[in-house]
Amino acid sequence: MPSIRYVPIPGSERTPVPGAAKIRPVDPKEPVQATVMLRARKRPKGAKPLERLIAGGQRLSRSQYEALYGADPQDVKNVEKFARTHKLKVSKVNRGARTLMLSGPAAAFNNAFQVDLAHYEGPEGKYRGRTGPVSIPAALKGVILGVHGLDNRPHARAHFRLASAARGAAHPQAAQSVSYTPPQVAQCYDFPSSVNGQGQTIGIIELGGGYTASDLSSYFSALGISPAPSVTAVSVDGAQNQPTGSTNGPDTEVMLDIEVAGAVAPAAKIVVYFAPNTDAGFLDAINQAVGDKQNNPSVISISWGGPESTYTAQSLQSYNSALQSAAAVGVGVCVAAGDNGSTDGVSDGLQHVDFPASSPYALACGGTHMVASGGSISSESVWNDQPSDGATGGGVSATFPLPTWQSGAHVPPSVNPGAFAGRGLPDVAGDADPETGYQVEVDGSNTVVGGTSAVAPLWAGLIARFNSGLKSTVGYLNPTIYQQIAATAGTFRDITSGNNGAYQAGPRWDACSGWGSPNGAAIFQALSAAPSGTTPAPTSPSSGKKKRKRR
Repeated sequence: MPSIRYVPIPGSERTPVPGAAKIRPVDPKEPVQATVMLRARKRPKGAKPLERLIAGGQRLSRSQYEALYGADPQDVKNVEKFARTHKLKVSKVNRGARTLMLSGPAAAFNNAFQVDLAHYEGPEGKYRGRTGPVSIPAALKGVILGVHGLDNRPHARAHFRLASAARGAAHPQAAQSVSYTPPQVAQCYDFPSSVNGQGQTIGIIELGGGYTASDLSSYFSALGISPAPSVTAVSVDGAQNQPTGSTNGPDTEVMLDIEVAGAVAPAAKIVVYFAPNTDAGFLDAINQAVGDKQNNPSVISISWGGPESTYTAQSLQSYNSALQSAAAVGVGVCVAAGDNGSTDGVSDGLQHVDFPASSPYALACGGTHMVASGGSISSESVWNDQPSDGATGGGVSATFPLPTWQSGAHVPPSVNPGAFAGRGLPDVAGDADPETGYQVEVDGSNTVVGGTSAVAPLWAGLIARFNSGLKSTVGYLNPTIYQQIAATAGTFRDITSGNNGAYQAGPRWDACSGWGSPNGAAIFQALSAAPSGTTPAPTSPSSGKKKRKRR
């Protein structure tokens, strides 16, 4: 019987976590679960390429998307046959997301994908990992685009920063330290008061920790929000709403996200998707939220991420595909831009941006230092408190080229060697400095939290408000912001002071504050002025340039 020829999946190569060492092979019987990403089916006659459909401002139902751009049923059958041959079980198929979940013993995965799974231990703990590429039979080349989850190292970090009296004592702005409730921040940014998120669902992705109903009830009651927003937990890949009881851990991220989004859009429902903090878990959570026909979120908030350089090329492709599908079905995705300035915490002498914020299908949310009194902002600058309290992420992607809709924003080339003309971020900003942070309740304690983690749910809540007052939800907002909204005077508070390291704030768009912080009522008015109360369709680059000249 002839042997099967294997080929590596491009971009699947892995190296150990820096400082980690292999300690022992994986037990051949150890249970493993992985997510396989497939190519999109061949488009039916008359169907537009997905990029053109999105660029034209069109959107599909989730069922339409699955039928037109999901996995080919024959590809699914071929991969299922491959899995059975290697004694792997297909436990779940998501044709809309083009994924299959496989489970089985480690030895079967080693054989099926030509890997050598082992246990590693490094500075941040133990994990199951692999080195080199994942390989597949040559007959499935181009069919399987990625295999996620064989390596289960922690994949992302939460982008929140706790305010601390100890840090504040040595902080140059300590005398100006102040905090706000989320409704006070919403008032400062003039969120439209005529809408409150009624009829909308905000999806929130979490990769650890949890919330308690008693904390939420206490928090919203103290703010005078009654009834409290409806909050539901959804399990992804077996993860659960599981509070750790520590304010220094992921509970703070979970509570910050829920409390900010719920306080600024109190009539919206909130669905929290809990997933393992792994390559597969994060991807599966995004796909489940985007394709959720039961809860039907119209906007998703993600406050987790990591430097682009820490993701494999197959992961960048798979995650970007998931976010692209969100754009196609009219779901906006707000993503924190990171809390470690223009290096994103990487110490290689280069500048880095955070992913998934750097995806062109994410609304990247940067951070500011905002000082306000009585609902009025007295000053606002780029958040940069390094090295003590962090700084907003931002810069130029090394992976994704400059999107057409961003061509008139004067995004600079990357400051790294090669000067890549990449996607610039953030797109928008909001208060993030922990020294001007948000008052929240976590594990029974009142605390003040900042970070771009707060800005993603802030914008998600604002978009939920927009959606509740428009005849059509705003969906994928990036092209509309760049080509129409930002051209309307007064829609954004331009941040012109400060930097995040390598990038300096200035008039109009910049790579540390985007277009600036929102004037919510003005943006809502611009959206409402579109024909029939729908979201404005993205314009061509040339017409966008003409509109920007009138600003």
